[in-house]
Amino acid sequence: MKAIFFEQHGGPEVLRYGDLPDPELESGQALIRVRAVALNHLDIWVRRGWKGLRLSMPHITGSDVAGEVVSVKGSDTTWSAGDRVIVNPGILLGEDEFTRTGRDSVSPGYRVLGEHLRGGLAELVAVPARNVFRLPENVSFSNGAAPLLVATTAWRMLVHCAHLRAGQTVLVVGSGGGVNSVAVQLAEAMGAHVICLAGGLEKARKVKKLGAEDVLDYHQFPQWHVEVLKLTKGRGVDLVIDNVGQETIEKSIRAASRGGKIVTVGNTSGHDLQIDNRLIFTKQLSLIGSTMGSRQDFIDVLKFMWKRGIQPVIDSIEPLKNGVESLIRMEKGDHFGKLVLEP
Repeated sequence: MKAIFFEQHGGPEVLRYGDLPDPELESGQALIRVRAVALNHLDIWVRRGWKGLRLSMPHITGSDVAGEVVSVKGSDTTWSAGDRVIVNPGILLGEDEFTRTGRDSVSPGYRVLGEHLRGGLAELVAVPARNVFRLPENVSFSNGAAPLLVATTAWRMLVHCAHLRAGQTVLVVGSGGGVNSVAVQLAEAMGAHVICLAGGLEKARKVKKLGAEDVLDYHQFPQWHVEVLKLTKGRGVDLVIDNVGQETIEKSIRAASRGGKIVTVGNTSGHDLQIDNRLIFTKQLSLIGSTMGSRQDFIDVLKFMWKRGIQPVIDSIEPLKNGVESLIRMEKGDHFGKLVLEP
């Protein structure tokens, strides 16, 4: 099969497009012919590597998969060859105290397709059959793949971590990435007043169409937390979604209201945060970490999006053979929404 892979950690130069052996199924697994796979910043982080990450090389990233069933190994008779499906990228190795209370992604046995296990930047991928879900006929493969990881992540942030309610104010720090763009759409659909930061007029225009009521160009307003306070008449926002990290966290804390919440699932600008904790305790803020979501989160958010007619934001669709260029483009950050590849 054709795939995009790497044989050692490093920069974009380690990426290869070429032939690898087809996956060999284990009992309980399904073999999926990939028709669309969406990119995430996770693909970059895994390629770079981190202390403690041990992968079997060559490794294939790619968490968001939509495609067709080729075969299933074992007694599962749910699926037939050719069925149109999507894959829940959150994979559980077993049951524990966290999974029994619906906190799958907190479990030490939680794995992510493309991170710990070979993913979908290939023509074929092997996944647990229980992670396979039917793709509605009226949803294209690209639209099916695009929201999977980011929508599950945003749903857990908004619903379970922040307990977002209609009428509250949400600040989304950044607009171009997949998690942030879908977070704007979900928060607006839940009845929140959304304020968003965007880099430039074009991104500001696009995020306004997604449902942000106020958009601040952080190039024009480098002290954007002051502008957020002006927009909220000095009160601040109920919730800040900050996945940028090092460059923005201090301003996010200042933009939050008393008793407000800051939820983070990433650190695209770095992880070495400088925090004035006096603002944490005097304003009685909650700083909350979140990662991915549960099987039920995956089901709930897709039902919500399909019922409300929420379309994932797709920047571009390219053939798999052009995927290395798409990964490099994502690392530069000049896209808006998801980059999708089609084998």
